[in-house]
Amino acid sequence: PFGVVRAFSRQLQASFFRLLCLIPTGFPVRSVDMQRATDNITIRQGDTAIIRCYVDDKVSKVAWLNRSNIIFAGQDKWSLDPRVDLVTKGQLEYSLRIQKVDVYDEGSYTCSIQTKQQPKTSQVYLIVQVPANIYKVSEDITVNEGSNVTLSCLASGRPDPAINWRLLNPSAEPLDGEEYLDIIGIMRNQAGRYECKASNDVATPDVKYVNVVVSYPPTIKKTQSSETPVGRMGTLQCDATAVPTPEFEWFRDEKRLSNAQGINIQILGTTTILMIANVTEEDYGNYTCVASNRLGVQNASLFLYRPGTGRDINGSACVSQSLWLLLACFACLFFKC
Repeated sequence: PFGVVRAFSRQLQASFFRLLCLIPTGFPVRSVDMQRATDNITIRQGDTAIIRCYVDDKVSKVAWLNRSNIIFAGQDKWSLDPRVDLVTKGQLEYSLRIQKVDVYDEGSYTCSIQTKQQPKTSQVYLIVQVPANIYKVSEDITVNEGSNVTLSCLASGRPDPAINWRLLNPSAEPLDGEEYLDIIGIMRNQAGRYECKASNDVATPDVKYVNVVVSYPPTIKKTQSSETPVGRMGTLQCDATAVPTPEFEWFRDEKRLSNAQGINIQILGTTTILMIANVTEEDYGNYTCVASNRLGVQNASLFLYRPGTGRDINGSACVSQSLWLLLACFACLFFKC
């Protein structure tokens, strides 16, 4: 803005001096001891700006101007803006004060004086900075695993703010993205709370958050078969991970099991437990845990068996995606025995 201010000064200087001729001389003005010929003042939006101008007794007339508009002529206020007044501490200062500065106050201000020898001016360019403000951000979303996702974060400020993204997982490392964050083929480990931060060093950064839920079909992570003697309670357990939370079912052969005499099925979030009270010889055999949500189904085979048969109760499950694979798994385990 310096070149603009100098050119503007030359164009308006002559008119400033003509205007000074209209200023009353009753105000006890003094000669000038001003800032540099062109200076910058940087102020934050909403703060109070004081543009200094000092004078002594060699001055006959003095005025403040903004662009081509007279603000003050002597002590006479020409501006209608109630935020603007003079600071005249003692008799050596003729400074302009602007309260609650806004962006439209930015520009060139001129303290123009008339001495017995020659007229003088001092120009100051007021720069108004605005804190970063995020005015639009993506809403929370739910997407399927493998989808392409774009998150947006739009911010304003003076100077223009820098925008940074983070996924607030334990590492919370910065992500590559500015106003728009593109995630190609999103995976389940990329679900979570995304932070958008806009900053321009004018004030505290503005921060907004976007929650991203990634849906995926069930995966059975752990199964627990049971070695149970006759007359005791047998317990089979099946753990699955999925979003949305999976629904569980238990089968014996092709018969769906339900809570009935001697059978109790519990579902605790992503875990299901099948409890068989007072086990009999007829209860021994294969059981199937089925986990499902709107995106898919997965099965696992578990075993309730009598002591001494030597099965590995922690690793005997065989997971399959279809009934044919499940049957093949049963055959494999049967012949191995």
